[in-house]
Formats: sequence, C-alpha cells, structure tokens
Amino acid sequence: MSDQIRSAAIFCGSRPGRNPAHAAAAQALGTAMAEAGLTVVYGGGGVGLMGVVAEAAIAAGGRVHGVIPEFLTRIERIFPAVAELEVTTSMHSRKTRMFELSDAFVAIPGGLGTLDELVEIITWRQLGLHDRPVIVLDAAGWAQPFVALVEALIADGFVDPACRRLFTVAADVPAVMALLRSAPTAEAAAPADRL
Repeated sequence: MSDQIRSAAIFCGSRPGRNPAHAAAAQALGTAMAEAGLTVVYGGGGVGLMGVVAEAAIAAGGRVHGVIPEFLTRIERIFPAVAELEVTTSMHSRKTRMFELSDAFVAIPGGLGTLDELVEIITWRQLGLHDRPVIVLDAAGWAQPFVALVEALIADGFVDPACRRLFTVAADVPAVMALLRSAPTAEAAAPADRL
C-alpha cells in the first residue's frame, strides 16, 4: 500500500440488494482490505452490505472501525464483533468522523444514504477540502446510472468536465485495491480548475 493510505471509508448499503454479486463484492473488498493491512472505516451497522464488509474484514484478521449515530443503533443493529465503534449524535457528525478517520473513500453498492455519502465526499474534493482518492466500485454495473447522471450534468452545463477526475470508477475489487496501492493522498488541494 501507499505509505499514506492506511484506512478507507466504505460507503455501502444497509440492505444486501437483490443481486448476489453485490454481497460477493462487499465480502471480497473486506477481505482484500484486511489482507492489505488497511483499516475499514464504515457505518457501524451489522446489516446489509455494511455487515458483510465488516464481517469479511474481521474474519481475515483486519481492523474495522465503525461509526454510527445513536438513533441508528436501534435500526441497523450494531455489529458486535467490531472492536472499535463510535456512537455519534447525528448523521452529520458520523460523516465528519468517517472523513477524519479515512485516507481514501470507496463507494460500493447501496441506496440513497450511500449516494449521499458519495456525492458529499466528491463535492468536498471539488471544493478543495481534501484531495483523497474517491473510488466507485462498479459491481454488476451498479455505478453506471451514477456516471450517466454526472455526464448529463456536464452536458447540461451544471458541472465542469474537470469534475470527471474527482472520482475513479473501478470494475472490480482487484482494481479498487490497485488504485489504493498507487494513490498518493494530498491535503490542502486547490479547487479543481474553478469547478
């Protein structure tokens, strides 16, 4: 791994989804991150793809750091095997804490919450608040509608074409890991070409 990439936040669904390929990708990512010595930072729940990622990383001997808002502890069921778990007061403080703990960000299949996290972290990069890698795992084509939306926003003049470089789409888990290995992180980035 890059000397600077020690942890990655995983944005993912609190549901497993209908396609078994999504859970398989979540399991493969948790295992690969553990084997690479990377800390998995995730939403703290034991359900859906969140639970799959955490369980796989722990089973492979990895370090997992969960961050969950107090009100979700009754909905998403805390995963008891997670040794490091923070309970925050709100969704906003959860996302801020995950940002603080992470050297990179990886979005895998999920729903509206996953999209919220992904768009926010891309926007923060656009605004120059960070320049950490943002990777979108295109498991079973999950990322294609998101990429199409970004392209539509570019075509309509709402987003600068330079925004394409704010995130990278990876076809599979080996591609995600290769990007994490090769990606330097750099704080204090300037906004990308006045996006």
